[in-house]
Amino acid sequence: QLQLVESGGGLVQPGGSLRLSCVASGFTLDYYAIGWFRQAPGKEREGVLCISSGGSTTKYADSVKGRFTISRDNAKNTVYLQMNSLKPEDTAVYYCAAQKTTIRSSCRTSGWLYDNWGQGTQVTVSS
Repeated sequence: QLQLVESGGGLVQPGGSLRLSCVASGFTLDYYAIGWFRQAPGKEREGVLCISSGGSTTKYADSVKGRFTISRDNAKNTVYLQMNSLKPEDTAVYYCAAQKTTIRSSCRTSGWLYDNWGQGTQVTVSS
């Protein structure tokens, strides 16, 4: 059974940092692009960033550029989201998702492309 599990969310003060992890089980991430998405209460889901299956390409939403970093460790079947300089508007449930693809150097942050989703982890930025 294909499964993605996010962890690392929590409560953090503005300006703080968190690192989210997304661990895959039941399949290997080697041929999957990975995206991170978030959804705040009352708002639509937003594609935050993605990383290609080969790891060479990343894309970031303007709202997180310079603050968030995505990386992957295929040996550990894990993708990470490092979030720095967090703002209250970053508060949301964060989801990772996997898209099986033969294109090793491309990714997109369009949610409809992704087949497998995690259950989400809550990130709350508040003083």
